[in-house]
Amino acid sequence: MANDLHKLALKLAKDGPVKTLPTPRRLQLLFNGVTIISTTRAIFVWEHPYYPQYYIPKEDLTKLHSNKSATLSEDSQIRDPSGTHIATQYKLQIGARSTTQILAFAPKLPHHPAAAALQNLVKFAFESVDAWFEEDTRIYVHPKDPFKRVDLLFSRRPIRVSVDGHEIASSQTSVHLYETGLPVRYYLPLTSVEQSLLRDSETATSCPYKGDSQYYHVEIGGKKYENLFWYYKFATLECTPIAGMVCPYNEFVDIELDGELLERPKTHFSNTNVNKKPSAV
Repeated sequence: MANDLHKLALKLAKDGPVKTLPTPRRLQLLFNGVTIISTTRAIFVWEHPYYPQYYIPKEDLTKLHSNKSATLSEDSQIRDPSGTHIATQYKLQIGARSTTQILAFAPKLPHHPAAAALQNLVKFAFESVDAWFEEDTRIYVHPKDPFKRVDLLFSRRPIRVSVDGHEIASSQTSVHLYETGLPVRYYLPLTSVEQSLLRDSETATSCPYKGDSQYYHVEIGGKKYENLFWYYKFATLECTPIAGMVCPYNEFVDIELDGELLERPKTHFSNTNVNKKPSAV
C-alpha cells in the first residue's frame, strides 16, 4: 500500500487530478475509538474518472498534534525523478494501533497546472481508518460521486429472463434501477426465479450506493453459470425497495420486457468471465 501511495503521488503531481470539488458537508474519520478528523473543508478529488476520494486541508491534519492520544510523525518523503519534494507520507499512532496510509502533498507542485489543486491537501486511504462519516451518516467502500444518481422505479411490465434458451425467471412486477453510467438493472422477486436452479455462492461484494451484495449461481442440466444473480439482503436506506430481490447480469442473460427482447448491454462487465465477476455491480 505504501508503494501504491508513492505511485499515486507521482502520478497526480505529474498529471494532476481529473477534477476536484469542495463540499461543505462535515467529514469525520474514526480510528481506534478516536475521532481523528472533523472538518467542513473536505475536497472531492477524482484521482481517476470513475469515482472520487476525500482529501482534507493539511491544517486539519496538524490539529492532531493537540490530541494527547494521537502521535503523528513523518514516515517518508516522496520526491519526483528530478528530486523535487512532492509529498510526505505520515504515520499515525493511537494506542497500540497505527497507520502509515496518510499522504500529504507539498505546498508547491510545479509540474502540471492541474496539480496545484492538491497543494497542502491530505489523503487518508479509505480502508486505513475504522469509519468515515458524512455529517453523522456512515459511508462505505468509497465516497459517493455527487454527480451520480441512483433511481428506483416500480414497474408492472412483465419480464422474463432466459439463459441459453432456458427460462429461469418470470414476473409481472419488478424494480428498475437506473444508475448513472450503467445499464438499467431489473430486480425481481426471489420467488419469480425457478428455485431448483439456484445455488448459493460464496461471492460477496460491496457498493457505496446500494450496500453489501451476495450471489446465486444458476445450474441448468449440469452446467453451472456462476454468480449470475445478485441480491442485497440489507440495502442502503435510499435503495430499500430492492432489499431481498434478485437481479441478473443483463450482459449474460436474455431479458424480455413487455414482450420485447432487450439487447445485451456492452459494459466493462461484458468482457469479464461471469465466473470471475468484478468487485462491484
